[in-house]
Amino acid sequence: MKLGLVSAILAGLSFEEVVDFAAEKGFSCLEMMCWPVGKAERRYAGVTHIDVSDISEDKISYIHNYMKQKGVEISALGYYPNPLDPDKEKSDFYVAHIKKMIVAAQKLGVKTVCTFIGRDKSKNVDENFEKFREIWPPIIQFAEEHDVKVAIENCAMYFTNDEWPGGVNLASTPAIWRRMFQEIPSDYFGLNYDPSHPLWMQMDYIKPIYEFKDKLFHIHIKDAKVYQDKLDEVGIMATPLEFHSPKLPGLGDVDWGKFISALTDIRYKGYACIEVEDKSFEDSLEDIKDSVVLSKRHIDQFII
Repeated sequence: MKLGLVSAILAGLSFEEVVDFAAEKGFSCLEMMCWPVGKAERRYAGVTHIDVSDISEDKISYIHNYMKQKGVEISALGYYPNPLDPDKEKSDFYVAHIKKMIVAAQKLGVKTVCTFIGRDKSKNVDENFEKFREIWPPIIQFAEEHDVKVAIENCAMYFTNDEWPGGVNLASTPAIWRRMFQEIPSDYFGLNYDPSHPLWMQMDYIKPIYEFKDKLFHIHIKDAKVYQDKLDEVGIMATPLEFHSPKLPGLGDVDWGKFISALTDIRYKGYACIEVEDKSFEDSLEDIKDSVVLSKRHIDQFII
């Protein structure tokens, strides 16, 4: 298993500065953010450490050489929009950029891209699968043609009132994953699995590792803390950030020993990247860097 970092938390740093930091702190790999250049739509979005719209042969060579020199790999390219957005213009743009990321991954020799399925938050699961059948088979076929795997993160993208009532990412539960993989039975279609999301949704976050072992293309190491006193006040029908918060690994409720033990049970040998979204460590760039170091220190006891 290779321990890495999701580059999104280092939004203010350049590609070179991110790679330098990862190398200095002993990370094996980086999930590189590849959002379109421009304004972020939400927190932890809009980060561009590799611009896949401008990926010349010279740039590919530069990226390869720089990372080889620093001893750091790219675990995956990452971009997390809403391809099932009800606004067709937005949906088309998101899909086109995912395809650009797939092309860039192939050119860079990166085997995986990480993204979201998306969702129309105003429609139920069955209604969203109608759009899924339209949008996603061509994307996965495109990925197959470029020999690049697509790893879907299992985040519901339902945190605040603007994402009410259904959230903006369909791929949030094992029942939905089974249906996704039945609809598109491709070896290039899998998961970027993050245990923090089933945790706050009150689901078993260990059990899916065994059932979906062949679909685990990438792992996010992020923690979450459920505040039982708040949950007792507002209940599970509240917007989720009313009763939980993302935390650094080791400062939330995920049992990382049990989680990584399960990954070793299935002989997972892929990439596992720390994702930092803990607001308690965002007062300055130094706080952010310290949070990454603290996270790695905790996970290092489980991963050689």
